[in-house]
Amino acid sequence: MRELSLLEARVLGVLIEKAHTVPDSYPLSLNSLVAGCNQKTARDPVLNATDAEVQVAVDALKGLNLAFESSGSRVSRYEHNMGRVMGLPSQSVAVLALLMLRGPQTSAELRANTERLHRFADVSSVEGFLDELAERSAEKGGALVVKLPRAPGARESRWMHLLSGAIDVSQMLTGATPEDFVAASELAALKANQDRLTREVEELRGLVERLYTELGVSR
Repeated sequence: MRELSLLEARVLGVLIEKAHTVPDSYPLSLNSLVAGCNQKTARDPVLNATDAEVQVAVDALKGLNLAFESSGSRVSRYEHNMGRVMGLPSQSVAVLALLMLRGPQTSAELRANTERLHRFADVSSVEGFLDELAERSAEKGGALVVKLPRAPGARESRWMHLLSGAIDVSQMLTGATPEDFVAASELAALKANQDRLTREVEELRGLVERLYTELGVSR
């Protein structure tokens, strides 16, 4: 299977996630799929994909048999087919979905975050499936996850999916300092907070301008 783009991986992750979290509205319409891809929470990185971009991504996944369009509805609806196509158990599919949606995570984070997709008994159970995915044979398509070098100051190593291509883990920590390891989710949160503050400032400016006008005060 070819490498997936960032948006293709996000669409696939959303389809897997929503099958468990919103089963009553699954398979997903394009509108629901776009909303899931662009969520501001539980996503890393945060995206702003258009309807057209998501449609192209889901069509590409259909071409790989990783997704298909369900019949019997006036509105096109989509669902994933990852486990069957790639020969993966539901536990592995859940782990990969979280890595596609939230970026690199520790096994403990994965256990907590997959709670609604699959309830793992303990962290060692998660690590067992991660090890299987990392040691997947070439005949089955090769490794699907990789364990990243432990970041300075971090207590545990994180895992990353390889559905979007291999990475050079030996280069990931070169010249890095603990301050460099700010999670993308933290950066997204900071940006969202900055955007919120900017909007509030603009609203306050507008309010001040109206007050000046109503009071007939010149600036």
